[in-house]
Amino acid sequence: MSHTLLLAKDIIKSFRNGEQETCVLKGIDLNIPQGKMLALQGASGSGKSTLLNILGLLMRPTAGELMLLDQSLTNLSDGSLSKYRNQHLGFVFQYHNLLPDFTALENVAFPAAAPQGRLTGELRKRALHLLDRVGLSDRSHFLASQLSGGQKQRVAIARALINKPDLVLADEPTGNLDQDTAKQVMNLLREINRTDNTTFLISTHDNNVASKCDEIIRITDGKIAPT
Repeated sequence: MSHTLLLAKDIIKSFRNGEQETCVLKGIDLNIPQGKMLALQGASGSGKSTLLNILGLLMRPTAGELMLLDQSLTNLSDGSLSKYRNQHLGFVFQYHNLLPDFTALENVAFPAAAPQGRLTGELRKRALHLLDRVGLSDRSHFLASQLSGGQKQRVAIARALINKPDLVLADEPTGNLDQDTAKQVMNLLREINRTDNTTFLISTHDNNVASKCDEIIRITDGKIAPT
């Protein structure tokens, strides 16, 4: 039986614009087991992006409880949340968000090097190892602006792994890739999931991507749809 990695209980998120309040998440209950690869699907406006931001500790819920590794995150300060996020979570975005004037190696190492204020020899070694793992050891000193779209996304995956996260949140990781490159990226994510027991939650509109996951979580009008 898989151990629960992340637990969300009755998550509610509302946004206020003047006198008008819009409830986007309407009581989300979610259990993400350790070592699974899960897909998150939902139409535009369903609350999918908001939920991903809350699970990634980038946004606080209006109400509800969030637990990661049996640690309640509800009352943590912003600084503590930031530290916890950096230690336990990794992110892969649709637009990769690489620093164009940094090398592939520097981009991979950045989440770990930034808090220390420098790139240590140990971090350089780990970044090179991760680039090798994603098939880009020969591009380590290329600027991000010199890489193809598929190469940039593989650098982004390596960057997400630099702090050895327990959970990687991927937001449309194949959204800007052609079909063949998207397949390569998904195969890479699945390999990392199986060999490292890294948990993935992948937000995607692509049914081919979702079909490669262990389970599909569907969100409709701010609620998790029954399976």
